[in-house]
Amino acid sequence: MAVKKDYRKFISWNVNGIRAVLKKGFLEFVGSQAPDFLCLQEVKATRDQAGLDMLLPDYQHYWNPAEKKGYAGVALLSKIKPISVAFGMGIEKHDKEGRVLTAEYDPFYLVNVYTPNSKRGLERLPYRYREWDTDFLAYVKKLEKKKPVVFCGDLNVAHCELDLANPQSNCGNHGFTDEERDGFENILKAGFIDSFREFCQDGGHYTWWSPMSRARERNIGWRIDYFCLSKALRPQLQDAAILSQVMGSDHCPVSIHLSC
Repeated sequence: MAVKKDYRKFISWNVNGIRAVLKKGFLEFVGSQAPDFLCLQEVKATRDQAGLDMLLPDYQHYWNPAEKKGYAGVALLSKIKPISVAFGMGIEKHDKEGRVLTAEYDPFYLVNVYTPNSKRGLERLPYRYREWDTDFLAYVKKLEKKKPVVFCGDLNVAHCELDLANPQSNCGNHGFTDEERDGFENILKAGFIDSFREFCQDGGHYTWWSPMSRARERNIGWRIDYFCLSKALRPQLQDAAILSQVMGSDHCPVSIHLSC
């Protein structure tokens, strides 16, 4: 007799284009992992363009594409029908780029987020630090007043020196500025947990690699993809992993299991 599992599997993955990753083993990955919740970032497509409804019929499908074609966008595939789904944060200046999707379930909110990149010249850093980071943290804290929150995605920041291979040479570069790191530190100070660091305090674990100079082969990377959760959910957190062996994107998936 099959034993009923007492946990739910969550996977988050910046796929860097869902139509591209579909040609690189995406369906086989989903079939082998069978997540209960699959959060995708940078899908660069609409729901109709992706065509996943027919390919993955066991899931409920929710998409929040950017207004700009072929840019950003997030999607949630869920085996469990949510109570409700919200697209964006309800703040017009943030919500045109398809960066937030929130699903409410009985025990928690699940928020899929693709944080804006500050860009190589740091031209978006003031927006990122002074507006986005502040508003997103306020948004998830407001949700938390009702029930615990899990949020995941590409946060476009390496929190500390352990989270990238070359911290000294990257200090001040986009993704590793003091401002961006402070933004993530504010998440922790607000009571959210970096799930991976609950189980692993070592370096060398990354989720993104430059496509240049054989960076992935040499493991010269950055950990910028996260699962963060309310402290109230810590007793249910069974594990957290980086699935670095999974190819198809310049990012790899990250996962957690929560007992339910």
